[in-house]
Amino acid sequence: MPGPVTLFEDPRWLRLLPLVYLRSVGELLCGSQTLRERTERRVVAAGLNGECGLWVRPHLAELTRERTERPVNESLAAGSLLLSARGWWRRLPNRDRPAPWVGTVGSAIACVAVDEDLAEALTPEALLNEVRSEALLAGLPRVDVSEDVTLIAYPWDLVAHNDALLRADWEERAPGREILGHVHAGSHLLGEDIHIGAGTKVQPCVVIDATEGPVWIGKNCTIQPHSFIEGPCYLGDRTLLQPGAVVHEGCTVGHVCKIGGELEASIFHPYSNKQHDGFLGHAVVGSFVNVAADVVASDLKNTYGQIRVPLGGREVDSGRMFVGPTIGDHSKVGINVSFPTGAVMGCCSSVVGPAAPKFTPSFAWIDATGGADVKWDRYDADRGLAIAKTVMARRNLTMSAAEEAAFLDVRTRALASEHASQVRIESGG
Repeated sequence: MPGPVTLFEDPRWLRLLPLVYLRSVGELLCGSQTLRERTERRVVAAGLNGECGLWVRPHLAELTRERTERPVNESLAAGSLLLSARGWWRRLPNRDRPAPWVGTVGSAIACVAVDEDLAEALTPEALLNEVRSEALLAGLPRVDVSEDVTLIAYPWDLVAHNDALLRADWEERAPGREILGHVHAGSHLLGEDIHIGAGTKVQPCVVIDATEGPVWIGKNCTIQPHSFIEGPCYLGDRTLLQPGAVVHEGCTVGHVCKIGGELEASIFHPYSNKQHDGFLGHAVVGSFVNVAADVVASDLKNTYGQIRVPLGGREVDSGRMFVGPTIGDHSKVGINVSFPTGAVMGCCSSVVGPAAPKFTPSFAWIDATGGADVKWDRYDADRGLAIAKTVMARRNLTMSAAEEAAFLDVRTRALASEHASQVRIESGG
């Protein structure tokens, strides 16, 4: 059985597509950690077993177990506490109340304290079904836990909270200035809240500015000449910054990424590249993504109005002035592509041409070189899989059987959901 705390997915995982086709919600990166890792730190701080159990969508169970080495979709014991996997948990809810009870944030279920009867009745599948979960939890006391947690509802929420979480993560580590790697004498470190990991090389003419927020650079990174890094910022292990790269405040770059050009208030999951000139701002990028030279993306409308984002077959009002592109795992962006404000690109897709559509379905090959005459085809699953394996091999990784099964499953699920949604592919905004 899992420990006393289990993180669960709920029906609102759909709002986080395309980022969660190939990862559970808890593996989304925000700040310097995944949501799961941060919650496990809270569990440890509360004096409990820090290795949480995980309840995820059944088709992701084996892949999640492989990646996290945690118990996945196992039954509960009486006294267990279920926590939303999409939560930024600032502290665990008060467990002194006698179980069972339900913690809520608005209309959303954020946590469930489980007694023996509820432990037998609840399953991962039940919590993924809104009607079943409401029936099973009907009549239980409801407690507002909004002071304990913020729930991530949409991809742009990851960006919106990234600055605050980068600062909070730094305060938890609180190392002060710690330089374990080599910094060339011709580079400049401004401010005290700077960590540079062992094996990292900061080459000449680099400026690391931590005067307005902390900068964490992991192990075995390479920061090439004339780069500029502005805090708060996190660069994961073995990341490379190309000459002249500009990484503005509010950025998180996962491990083994390559970054060039200009990046602002964006999140890159591990193993993705944007090596050349171009600009991404307020973007969320999945893993194994390649963004080619001179790609630019709008994150602000000319009207300065709130941005609408195509999700689930309709445009959702983000309520925000700044929203850049959301790009799913294993997707590729060709040279000189420009993204309209609030664009979404699905899993394992490719876009070439001067203007990307606002919505690119998963497993789609978009050719916008003809201007308004946009051509697109569905990506063959075997071809997409072969390319994905090649990309992983270039990073000294081998696709496991669980990864391959999940990858192929995405195409079936994406085709069904995105076809049913009748999202029209448009060129421009």
